[in-house]
Amino acid sequence: MRVVIAEDSVLLREGLGQILARFDHEVVAAVEDAPGLAAAVAEHRPDIVVTDVRMPPGFRDEGLCAALALRAARPELPILVLSQYVEQSYASDLLQTGGGVGYLLKDRVGEVAEFVDALERVAAGGTVIDPEVVRRLLARRREDSPLERLTAREREVIALMAEGRSNGAIARALVVSEAAVIKHVGSIFTKLDLYQTADDHRRVLAVITQLRDAPR
Repeated sequence: MRVVIAEDSVLLREGLGQILARFDHEVVAAVEDAPGLAAAVAEHRPDIVVTDVRMPPGFRDEGLCAALALRAARPELPILVLSQYVEQSYASDLLQTGGGVGYLLKDRVGEVAEFVDALERVAAGGTVIDPEVVRRLLARRREDSPLERLTAREREVIALMAEGRSNGAIARALVVSEAAVIKHVGSIFTKLDLYQTADDHRRVLAVITQLRDAPR
């Protein structure tokens, strides 16, 4: 398998190259920054890319942004992110581009064979994500969800709305008046920024938000 590595630490670049050679994989290029990564992929057409997140010049999210650009240009290109950081802004975007994607944390890779196995699974079109990455992304998703604006009672109401219940049925289930339910529903629409328009059904949109963002 032909591999391009993007990693600003020279020791880690060399180390990864030696590890992959032991398992009969060829590192066709090992670069230190995002422009070098783009150039190496264009020149060598590798079977997979292994990239860090933070690289020169800014040491922010250059590697992950480069990975997204590469996937946009070549959706079939497998990419394994290997980093110390969970860059939440773009990690979920990368993971939603389809199969052949991985995200591992350097300090949580316990064995060389485990890393190589992950690399090979991603190259074969699989998805490999460190559980800690999943935990942090889900935590951010909950924090960013508009459902967090709702009171406990409003969450009960929208959960029943998601079951397809009418205002009257919700009132009976919660043992409150229908007028109280109507008030809660109006508050839910406001907090979810769902305003009355000719084209949108606010109740349906509220339910979609509930089904999409509610913790599983």
